[in-house]
Amino acid sequence: MNTPNKKVICFGTFDILHLGHVNFFKQAKSLGDELVVVIARDVNVKSKLVHNETERKGLVESIKFVNKSILGDKKDVLKPIIKEKPTIICLGYDQPIKIKELKEMLLERGIKAEVKRLKPHLKHKHKSSLIKKKINASFLS
Repeated sequence: MNTPNKKVICFGTFDILHLGHVNFFKQAKSLGDELVVVIARDVNVKSKLVHNETERKGLVESIKFVNKSILGDKKDVLKPIIKEKPTIICLGYDQPIKIKELKEMLLERGIKAEVKRLKPHLKHKHKSSLIKKKINASFLS
């Protein structure tokens, strides 16, 4: 008897790939059989980027337990979800969208998927904004 493939999807910018991101991917992958990571498009990112979207996609693809990485849609955040049809959608601890709001948006589009917020990994140490500050400080000294 075949069991259905549990597909997990997560979203992020992943500009400076660090251990917090790797932990996020590990947590997400542990929830299913296939992990799809959606990379934010450059036009949708509000902070200054170190890597462009193509470079970030390549960095994420280098993580061995990420099965697939795709670029997000420039206008519709739900488009990759509609296309990939995940069983579970994972949110990072610092992603601003509320689970209830996302579930309502999904239901409006006829999408049924479980939504989980994952735990941070040493957020006082492994956070892109903190790492960027340290890099900038080292260049200034």
